[in-house]
Amino acid sequence: MTDIRRYAAECLGTLLLVFFGVGSAVAARVQGGVVVVALAFGFVMLVLVYTIGPLTGSHVNPAVTLGMLLSGRISPVGAVAYWIAQFVGATVGAFLLWVLTRWGDVVDQTGALGSNGYGVHINRFGAALLETVLTFLFVLVVLVVTSRAEQTAVAGVAIGLALALAHLVAVALDGTSVNPARSFGPAVFEGGAALRQLWVFIVFPLFGGALAALVAPLFARPEVLPPAPEDAGEPQAA
Repeated sequence: MTDIRRYAAECLGTLLLVFFGVGSAVAARVQGGVVVVALAFGFVMLVLVYTIGPLTGSHVNPAVTLGMLLSGRISPVGAVAYWIAQFVGATVGAFLLWVLTRWGDVVDQTGALGSNGYGVHINRFGAALLETVLTFLFVLVVLVVTSRAEQTAVAGVAIGLALALAHLVAVALDGTSVNPARSFGPAVFEGGAALRQLWVFIVFPLFGGALAALVAPLFARPEVLPPAPEDAGEPQAA
């Protein structure tokens, strides 16, 4: 029962991330600009960390789950279940946005249901590099701050700010993925170029997440060693 609740919460969390984050681009990209979209993603991520984080860890991102898997913090079976829940949640979230633009009189200000893409402001190589670096930063922050018990209270703030920062950099270039599930949902309903280019926004965020898992141990808190004797050459009492 606990596992089912975790997977359901992870699905719901990814749904909400897509609905509010991508929805901010769809409904307010022109009036609000990049800053509004970045803050929407950052704020919804912050809220989710404190809401479902105690139950699921609030991955809501296959790249984060991959980082956790490579770090030994989730089992392979659990990771696969999380990935399924995340892609399902993202698809439902994108479907709700699609319904709003088709029958809710909401004008899609991105012209592509907030899907990710390259070829206008950045080429394929640039998008691949950008997504790798930005996802590396985001997953690194998640892995490091969630591994420190003393930072539990502020983990959501750090994670939300990291996601907002990634969007400030990339929204105007490729729409910002750093999350394969977030890219998958809108692409399914947009089709066309978004679907053809989707592989870039799946492969390279996962690559960035894997790199973060390799680097994160470098930032682990070192073990506290016992103090050295005042005079190492003097025999110690038994």
